[in-house]
Amino acid sequence: MSQTTKKALAASLKKLARNKPIEKITIIDITDDCEVNRQTFYYHFQDIYDLVEWIFKSESTKAIQGNKTYETWQNGFLRVFSYVKENKEFVTSVYHSACKEHLVHYLYSETFELLLNVVNEKAEGKSVREEDKQFIADFYKYAFVGILLEWVEKGMKEAPEQIVGRVNVLIQGDITKALEKFASHSRI
Repeated sequence: MSQTTKKALAASLKKLARNKPIEKITIIDITDDCEVNRQTFYYHFQDIYDLVEWIFKSESTKAIQGNKTYETWQNGFLRVFSYVKENKEFVTSVYHSACKEHLVHYLYSETFELLLNVVNEKAEGKSVREEDKQFIADFYKYAFVGILLEWVEKGMKEAPEQIVGRVNVLIQGDITKALEKFASHSRI
């Protein structure tokens, strides 16, 4: 029952965000739309920002599930783009609000997890320190999220497949090269 209520509250916020900026949506708006009382909302969430964070966390696990390998990272990144596009009104509303940090945190954490899995896979058999692997994943995370946020800023006009395709061309083999550089650097 708890997940059902959370999902209903999330659906209401997303619905309301189509016509109203996040800052102007109240808890009463959400609970009226869901036909529950305010206490029900506060039983599950501290505030609207907490609900926004829950939406991104709970929906993100579905977005890239099973696409965290070198062979499938493009699908994982494409799924993040697709999630953002499918939820365009909500994401745009969050992007232009005080909740933006929750969107950015979601994108960073999902992208980092995806990339770290790829880096770890490509690092097998190489003598690369953990902090160097994390540095490589962080480096690409900032590039990927920066591209995605700019895409959101510009109205999500370009097809996600084109963006992911260009990113793929750009980094083809670069993660392996970076790992080799760090492996040889750590031997010095």
